[in-house]
Amino acid sequence: MRTRKISALTLTAVALGLSLTACNNDGAGTSSSSSSSASSSSSATNTPGAPKSDAAKDKSADTSAKSDKKCTDQIDYANDSRSNAEINSIGASTGTCPKPQKADKQPGTPKDPAKKCTDQINYANDPRSNAEINSIGASTGTCPKPQKADKQPGTPKDPAKKCTDQINYAGDPRSNAEINSIGEKTSFCPPVQK
Repeated sequence: MRTRKISALTLTAVALGLSLTACNNDGAGTSSSSSSSASSSSSATNTPGAPKSDAAKDKSADTSAKSDKKCTDQIDYANDSRSNAEINSIGASTGTCPKPQKADKQPGTPKDPAKKCTDQINYANDPRSNAEINSIGASTGTCPKPQKADKQPGTPKDPAKKCTDQINYAGDPRSNAEINSIGEKTSFCPPVQK
């Protein structure tokens, strides 16, 4: 029993020592192999006379993935179109964090973090649901441009009234519920059928 405890403690101590070596102890007493790899990577990225990009000024584009931090915690991937999981898995598998990719400029208005897109822009005749519009804004950070629904036959629906209270549907074979549901879904009261 005692040898099992000692073996477990020894294994834990070795694992702890290796994890501290992998983190380079924040520069205190680094080993020669880690300092040589750091100097070779710094000489590769800091070539004299080479222009420096904005990414190189902030952090190296190919930042080494630290074992205790995710890539998304080391580099700002705010406008990257990839998911955090995808970015972090690339860093874990390659050992270096990938360069941030600039997403294509999203058409639309930048989303106000305190508001939903549907509270920020008028989507009155947009055929998409409010939930769909707001989820696009939440995921991209940009409220989508309102889409115009195909030209709807009928009369624009007054939001304060039901279609059957707005138009006389006497002689229409459809039920009031069917007519009003069409008006709610499309924002247009359907034409009277005879």
